[in-house]
Amino acid sequence: MPQSEAVLADAPKTPIAMMDVEAAEGSAETGRVRDDARLRCVFDAQFAFIWRYLRRMGLSEADADDAAQQVFVVFARRLETIDLNKERAFLCGTAVRVFSEFRRARKRRREVAGEDLAEPVDPKLGPDVIADRERARALLDQVLDLMDDKLRSVFVLFELEEMSTNQIAEMLGVPTGTVASRLRRARKNFQAIVARMRAAGQLPGENR
Repeated sequence: MPQSEAVLADAPKTPIAMMDVEAAEGSAETGRVRDDARLRCVFDAQFAFIWRYLRRMGLSEADADDAAQQVFVVFARRLETIDLNKERAFLCGTAVRVFSEFRRARKRRREVAGEDLAEPVDPKLGPDVIADRERARALLDQVLDLMDDKLRSVFVLFELEEMSTNQIAEMLGVPTGTVASRLRRARKNFQAIVARMRAAGQLPGENR
């Protein structure tokens, strides 16, 4: 046997195996650090937007807190499957589904309690301001609750978040034409609901 082959044959195998294991563990640790950094970056950049979106979709502040956290729990679990620069679209799509779950739960709570759950208010505000805000919030909640989830989502993102149709299309993963169509339907739906409420004297000041 040539001397070089004899040296290789007698060489210990354990250090090489240990090096492979250590390399794999190091790679895994690097991946975890990278994922944690990505999660933190996305959380810092998008949490306020997701919370505001859920709030404007009709959730109370407390429910919006819980729902936003649930959205990011789902995001963390699916992090490895989400393409870079597609994080906001995933978060928004998840927020729509989470919102629907919370809205159903909220309705069940109201049915059990027999009345709407009051939201906390800023004690620094005057009673007239608080009353006006509560009426406006209640009105918006009533209208949005009667809208289809897909229409409401586009309506909130465009009218309240002031996003463009292109941005919304990218976030929701649908064609721009679909967003434009949903927005037209959402506006008509919103106006029709408001008109019915006005005719029924349900708008603030209508019965004065």
